[in-house]
Amino acid sequence: MSTAPTDGVPPQLVERFAEAADRLNPDGDRIGLAVSGGPDSMAMLLLAHAAIPGAFEVATVDHGLRAQAADECALVVAACEARGIACATLKVQVSGGNLQQQARAARYAALGQWAAQRGLAAIATAHHADDQAETLLMRLNRGSGVAGLAGVREYVWMAGLDVPVIRPLLQFRRAELATVIEAAGIEVAHDPSNAADRFDRVRIRKALADADWIDPLAMARSAAFLAEADEALETITNRAVRDYLTKTGDGAELVPPPDRAIALRVIERIITGMGGSPRGSDVARLHDRLERGEGGNIGGVLATTEDGLWIFRPEPPRRTG
Repeated sequence: MSTAPTDGVPPQLVERFAEAADRLNPDGDRIGLAVSGGPDSMAMLLLAHAAIPGAFEVATVDHGLRAQAADECALVVAACEARGIACATLKVQVSGGNLQQQARAARYAALGQWAAQRGLAAIATAHHADDQAETLLMRLNRGSGVAGLAGVREYVWMAGLDVPVIRPLLQFRRAELATVIEAAGIEVAHDPSNAADRFDRVRIRKALADADWIDPLAMARSAAFLAEADEALETITNRAVRDYLTKTGDGAELVPPPDRAIALRVIERIITGMGGSPRGSDVARLHDRLERGEGGNIGGVLATTEDGLWIFRPEPPRRTG
């Protein structure tokens, strides 16, 4: 890909971004950048403008959750207009439940629809090495398995999207992205929730800032290795589903797989396929109960043991009155 450094972006960072873009989008198709107006995503916008000019469009999402949201989107629009970059503002509505989770789902749904309409090959987000380190520590602290410890994937197909999501900044540090913003001298938005100690990620971020002996880039590499291991386990799980699982009307029968790690993945697939959203720790507890000849339920799915098989059925409706 040709590069055309602008905005005073350090050339070595432009080159690294171009290499990441080549790796994640080898055909050089047009991609979409998800830009919030924050420093990381605005740095991604500037790097892309310097490294792959004319090969991308931008979208910014207005969740309407904060009074500043419209102004933040306006920052993105202005930065794009100044550089001749196509930019769309996507408005979504979020209500009820876990607002952060709902906002994330609504954001990706809107970005996926936009990318499909524009014929874009992928959606790029601004997750970087420090984000990856924070994610890995959060999930270690929650006892996550291999899939969770793989962290943020560099290239992933997300459910409900017709295009992949790519993360070209996963080998960049937050401080490097700050130098991009400083060199360009552009205005960026700052989300106050990024400083709120009530969030696990913020507490971990502050702890990492005081632990200069921890290398987020090394942690990002470890997460990448775990992602490779997770892909290998998924291949084995596909074989186990074929060899051990039988669909039975609205349920399923499972010959217990010999390997616990694979059995956990198969059980998770069964419950997800029956409309549940199981947590890994709940699946592990259910597996252990089934191995003891007991039963249990997760997310509306009842599991029992019968004649050496593990049987999964929709949980009967509870009696009322």
